[in-house]
Amino acid sequence: MSSVVGDGTSRTGRPVREAPWAEAVFPVALTALGVFTIVDATRIFVPGSANTLGPRAFPYAVGALLVAVGVVLVIGLARGHRGDAEDSEDVDSGVGTDWPTVAKLTGSFAALVVLIEPLGWPVAATVLFGGTAWSLGARPWWRPMLVGAVLAVVVHVVFTQMLGLFLPAGPLDGVRFFG
Repeated sequence: MSSVVGDGTSRTGRPVREAPWAEAVFPVALTALGVFTIVDATRIFVPGSANTLGPRAFPYAVGALLVAVGVVLVIGLARGHRGDAEDSEDVDSGVGTDWPTVAKLTGSFAALVVLIEPLGWPVAATVLFGGTAWSLGARPWWRPMLVGAVLAVVVHVVFTQMLGLFLPAGPLDGVRFFG
């Protein structure tokens, strides 16, 4: 066994791996989560008269993707594809927390919770997306709001019209795509 130099390499210059099995924990957990999602989705009630994709479609798709990615990662590890050893995180430990940004992010999430029932999903999700993007530095402020509005409407239409799931429309209830 070769001795380890202070920088995490052996005297031969090759990186030392303390626990090679540690890289397999995430892909195995990802695969297990996918299997659980698929099995759990079978317990979702679907009315016999449902003529749409139904509420099981999305969990099945997510579960299948989780299993596929997990299996691909496990196969890659078995073939010897390992991650590069990192020296350290790319974080400046001398910088404090940016509390105004944390407050703006918290406010965006709180706005979703408060606004979803009276104003509906499209408006509340627009505020969440736009507020989050703005607080993380997106400029000008109206661009993330516009993108958030488009995404919120698309999600609302997909969930309510295609999957048959309920998302509150708020004052937009009755508008062709929302009601």
